[in-house]
Amino acid sequence: MRYRQLGNTGMRVSRLALGTMTWGNGTDVAEAAAQLSLFHQAGGTLVDTSPVHQHGHGETMLGSLLNDTVARDDLLIATTTGPRISRAALLDSLHGSLRRLGVDHIDLWQLHGWDSTVPLEETLDTLDTAVTSGKVRYIGVVNQRGWQLATMAALQSTAAGRIPLACVQTEYSLLQRLPEHELLPAARHHHVSLLPCSPLAGGVLTGKYRTETPTDSRAADPEMAPYITHHRTPRAGRIVHALATAADGLGTSPAAVALAWIRDRPGVGSPVLGARTTEQLKSCLDCEQVTLPPAIQAALDDVSALPQP
Repeated sequence: MRYRQLGNTGMRVSRLALGTMTWGNGTDVAEAAAQLSLFHQAGGTLVDTSPVHQHGHGETMLGSLLNDTVARDDLLIATTTGPRISRAALLDSLHGSLRRLGVDHIDLWQLHGWDSTVPLEETLDTLDTAVTSGKVRYIGVVNQRGWQLATMAALQSTAAGRIPLACVQTEYSLLQRLPEHELLPAARHHHVSLLPCSPLAGGVLTGKYRTETPTDSRAADPEMAPYITHHRTPRAGRIVHALATAADGLGTSPAAVALAWIRDRPGVGSPVLGARTTEQLKSCLDCEQVTLPPAIQAALDDVSALPQP
């Protein structure tokens, strides 16, 4: 696997990240261990989790696998804050994540959300304190709007003693290209990498839903069904058809083509893979063997294009 610098920082990460959103909710400990081992063997380093996932169970599962499955020092652990972003809430969230993960520091701590009732200086100062204390190495944000990211990135990069933002995480895929209108331009302007989550749109871009809904798929889960249904549109059908055509020509899978497309978008750091099974993860990792010809890139750009705002 190849590696990239994250933003305008010294943090060097694998250009694919392993997500833990399904861990504890469809992915048990044994399967999680197999995923982590496979990801590490493929050269992956960045593992993304959150206290929001299953009320912290994703972090706990990851912590239980460190050293026994993969050495802690071989991984870069990313997690998020909780939804409340006052100084007290942030510090409580940080200490809770450190405890559940069983580690003495977090490599990438990402601010989750925006709260206009909390002074921004208080929030950013707490992020900086976490870094200077040694409990966090780098900082980023999750699910911010373009103007919110630009405001924080400007403050962090211009004020003396501030820690620059490394990344912003948001949903981004061939089916969800809205970040290109506002968030991605802001990120690139401020030298902040974008970490796409749901890069396969919940599995829609794998082609598994072209003719039916598999009984063991996320669409069969009542909690996930509305998300999948939202993405099963005529536009999605055209994109999936284009992916399948490209995959046939390249001798790979639609998932690998979709991931190669998002991986190579300007400004992208590491797409976060959210596989439920080791076989699904293996299929995703196959994208590292794929380089899309310019003609296929252009065709995918065209079929997935959104109207200009």
